[in-house]
Amino acid sequence: MLSFRDVAIDFSAEEWELLDPDQWTLYKDVMLENFSNLVFLGLASSKPYLVTFLEEGREPSDMKRQAAAAMETGNNLYAGKEFGITLPQNSQPIRYQKFNLRMKPYKCEECGKAFRIPSLLCEHMRIHTGEKPINCDICGKAFRTSRAVSVHKKIHAEEKPYSCEVCGKAYRSPSAFFVHRKIHTGEKGYKCEVCGKAFYIPSQLSLHKRIHTGEKPYVCEVCGKAFYVSHQLSVHKGIHAEEKPYVCEVCCKAFQSPLLLSKHKRVHTGQKPHKCEVCGKAFCFPSQLSEHKRIHTGEKPYQCTVCDKAYSSSSALSVHKRIHTGEKPYKCEVCGKSFKSTSVLSAHKKIHT
Repeated sequence: MLSFRDVAIDFSAEEWELLDPDQWTLYKDVMLENFSNLVFLGLASSKPYLVTFLEEGREPSDMKRQAAAAMETGNNLYAGKEFGITLPQNSQPIRYQKFNLRMKPYKCEECGKAFRIPSLLCEHMRIHTGEKPINCDICGKAFRTSRAVSVHKKIHAEEKPYSCEVCGKAYRSPSAFFVHRKIHTGEKGYKCEVCGKAFYIPSQLSLHKRIHTGEKPYVCEVCGKAFYVSHQLSVHKGIHAEEKPYVCEVCCKAFQSPLLLSKHKRVHTGQKPHKCEVCGKAFCFPSQLSEHKRIHTGEKPYQCTVCDKAYSSSSALSVHKRIHTGEKPYKCEVCGKSFKSTSVLSAHKKIHT
């Protein structure tokens, strides 16, 4: 029979003092999860003192004092038969397991990423399933983790405690602030081994790699269309949604979000805030500028899986693929003839005029 003693981790008073806050938090998570697993399996008849101690939110200094007192008296450190650790009379602590902070035994079957404890793996799996069980109690927006909700709530509070000392720009989360600082240092430490493009953070590199692998893990449950990143899927879902409350006052075109409406208005105003530093050409949207820059760099990251021909933009690759599929989605409303691209359709329409 497995007992809590078999899955518990013991430290000396000196070792308690060496734990930093992250290690202490990890220790608590592991111990409480180990106990909850035993309860689930019916192997814990009562709650050990250590579990109660951790649930009360005690600090490492409290545990250090407990351990030191127990070593002086020779008493049981955790005061419970179910925990099962009794210190010997010579005050030498017993080691059952060494706490290995680098060990990550829980592996995701989808992508291979590993974690230290099962709860972190469960949170990670929501990336693949799309599950977002935690809602913001202010606006109702859903998130995968409670930490993500906490960061989101700062939007409502307008709290931006992380301020850049160079340009003064402020951020709600330390991670966003950390990425921003790299703009000033120019540090791009994460490089793609395929095309050599460098990025500020590893998540940007991971997303970029999907261009080369063709991986599109975010699939629309309505029409089956797949996307590289979750944001693209979120925008795409608006196509299927009937409600479009944001209407352009110029052309009456409706949109699902104020952001999409704001971007659309640039068509009417002629606003082109994104300028190429090489040739000076300006664009309405940053995605257009990114595609344009490839004219100067010669980069063609979008490769056809059938014939290996490469293109500088995803739209050009989509048009090319129709050569292999035979798809002709653009139809002439005059004669009914179909074409692979809008440019060919436009040229055809001149026949009727």
